[in-house]
Amino acid sequence: MTAEHTIFVCTTCASKWEDGKRVGESGGEQLLKHLQAHYPNWELNTEFILQPVNCMSACDRSCVVSFAAYNKSTYLFGDISPDLSPAAVAGVFECASKYYAHPEGLLPWSERPEPLKKGILARIPAVSTPSLIKSPEKELCN
Repeated sequence: MTAEHTIFVCTTCASKWEDGKRVGESGGEQLLKHLQAHYPNWELNTEFILQPVNCMSACDRSCVVSFAAYNKSTYLFGDISPDLSPAAVAGVFECASKYYAHPEGLLPWSERPEPLKKGILARIPAVSTPSLIKSPEKELCN
């Protein structure tokens, strides 16, 4: 079975730069390592892909993770510490579990665990499949 849900983790977040080059391990890489360490023991690890991303363009709000799945809203969270405690890592996975359980992926503020309660950057609506979109404008663009 292939996973249909993804947790994206920006690996460029909180980087240190010298002479135009990234130096050392970024905060995003540290965050990813914390998540990877606990991912094998998470009950939904076969339902989610934990995927590093080079940049998610939320540099002022690093570190950043996103939850995405077909036919669900996509969530982008920032302001996450790169040095997550085991409890905070569990909070990220708990939030992903809530995302997984909701048919549309909705994550009401009151139901989000820490550390993702305050760091919401975006909720992007689900995209319909191209075969379901029937409009004169779309047909003209093809």
